Amino acid sequence: MGALSALERAMEHGWESLWARVVGREPVELLDALRRECDSKVVVCSESRVVVPNAYDVELADFAYDELVRRGSDVGQELTDSLARHGEQQGYEWAGPLTVHISRSDRVPNGRYRVTSGAMPHVSAEAFQQAVR
Repeated sequence: MGALSALERAMEHGWESLWARVVGREPVELLDALRRECDSKVVVCSESRVVVPNAYDVELADFAYDELVRRGSDVGQELTDSLARHGEQQGYEWAGPLTVHISRSDRVPNGRYRVTSGAMPHVSAEAFQQAVR
């Protein structure tokens, strides 16, 4: 029983750590994931022009999303502001107005999240592809 109890304590500790990162005052792990997503989608148009997607979606499991809503936290705006600072530091040009949208997803397991990005719908894919060339 000692090994089972130790495993249970380790799992609880891991869950609490992850939860603190997902819904804590400063969602550092989410911000890091957004930065990685942004940096991985860089399109170098010229020596002085580097374009990145402007629409970011963060999908949270039901429990994490409900907790954010319950707390009344404006994490989406905080993440948008932090990502904007990151882009400014890197010299990035957004493909349009920057947004970070947080949504509930039943496809994401509890304690996890998924980050995706793209050009905002009102920016045509052709215009974004022309920026690539």
